[in-house]
Amino acid sequence: MSTTNLSLDQIQNFEGKYPKQLWYLFLVEMWERFCFYGMRGVLTFFMVDQLLLNDAAANLQYGAIQAFVYAFTFIGGIFADKILGFRKSLFFGGIVMILGNLLIAFSPIDLFYYGMAFSIIGTGFFKPNISSMVGELYHESDPRRDAGYGMFYAGINIGGLLGGALCIYLGKFYSWKLCFLAAAIVMILGLLTFLFTKKHLGPIGDSPLISLDASKRKVREVAVYIGSLLCIPFIFIMVKNTDYTDYFMYSIGIIAMVYFGFEVVKLKQINLQKKLIAAFLFIFFYLLFNAIFEQSGGSLSLFAKDNLDDNLLFFKIDPNVVNNSSNSLFVIIFSPLVGLLWLWLAKKKIEPNTVIKFGIGFLFLGASFYLFYYTRFFADVNGITSLNLFTFAYLVTTLGELCLGPIGMSIITKLSPKKLFGMMMGLWFLASAFGQFFAGKLGAEMSNANNGITLVSKLQSYTEGYYDLAIYSIIAGVILIVSAPLIKKLMQEVK
Repeated sequence: MSTTNLSLDQIQNFEGKYPKQLWYLFLVEMWERFCFYGMRGVLTFFMVDQLLLNDAAANLQYGAIQAFVYAFTFIGGIFADKILGFRKSLFFGGIVMILGNLLIAFSPIDLFYYGMAFSIIGTGFFKPNISSMVGELYHESDPRRDAGYGMFYAGINIGGLLGGALCIYLGKFYSWKLCFLAAAIVMILGLLTFLFTKKHLGPIGDSPLISLDASKRKVREVAVYIGSLLCIPFIFIMVKNTDYTDYFMYSIGIIAMVYFGFEVVKLKQINLQKKLIAAFLFIFFYLLFNAIFEQSGGSLSLFAKDNLDDNLLFFKIDPNVVNNSSNSLFVIIFSPLVGLLWLWLAKKKIEPNTVIKFGIGFLFLGASFYLFYYTRFFADVNGITSLNLFTFAYLVTTLGELCLGPIGMSIITKLSPKKLFGMMMGLWFLASAFGQFFAGKLGAEMSNANNGITLVSKLQSYTEGYYDLAIYSIIAGVILIVSAPLIKKLMQEVK
């Protein structure tokens, strides 16, 4: 039978550790992550250096842009679920992202916010769908699903590593036009990869309206495309004025909670309802994790810009390149090792459950932000501190992320009924949106705490903020570990 006619059963009954379709999705997401992390890594630097915003304003703008990116993944996930299907949603999103990057590349200062508005819509339609399609490669009870998500998670960080390093390097030392053009080119590569490999996905990602009359289906699809593009002027206004972002985020948060509650009540099966409540708890703690973790694109980026030397072990390297790419590098190196550790512990029957892993992730996060705080004790009289300690802190951050990130997506798909996959993945990304939103607020508060004009005063205000974040992380980790038995009851048979 040709690959174009593969059934879902044939795809899911694969031999070995990973289905071959995982590698195709891995490549598509790798290129998209290059684009995304490349853009994310330059945002605050570009806004301070080229748009001449102060640190606090740049942190708020960063939080607003990232919040909209992830908020629209919630909306994109729902439209993919109900109308477009994952494939068409992904293709439309990719095209709009490319247009956004090309706009900024044409005129980085004048068209920056217009390009970001396009990129926000595009990412919203692109991002949730690859993760959902990975989930569909496995039977609901397939124990290999965690390993699949782990490999997927490690693989896409190759894109994050390359994009995070290359885009900031091109922007700082060559040309901002070239920086944004590089992001557009790799997104084109991602879209071409998808077009050439989608035949291997069988029915995965087809339109949910496949049985509907073709003309009626087309009308609904076109309405989604046009409606999305009509949102661009509103996003432009809200991103430029972060007060509007506040109103939008709080509104979409309430709407998402009401919609989630409606879907839970509509299920009318207590066992499924308990699982969704457990999934919601994971999503809530993921929000808290991101509010702290995502300082990397905001305050830590500005901290790297001004307060770090360029000596890493025996090399000289730009601190912003380290800030943007070290997390991805550590994920690539340590993700397989952490996966092997879980397998070894499982054989010994002492593997911690998912809730405990989440708790451990927060404890690592707390330890890493204590290390970011501790950089103040390595600073010279000019407020310049150690890139080595900063990089080691990122290693500890990454270990925390690896206890939580890859299994988080997996546990949401395990706890969710298939018909609600898109919505629940959308909620997962919406938690990221609020995490980014609050990360920007936290970063701005740290900037505002700086009463002086020297790099020493900046070092003090940021590191004091990192100390507070370390405390919050550890408290959240302890709460999760203590409440593990209760959450496990809600999860029932799901591990």
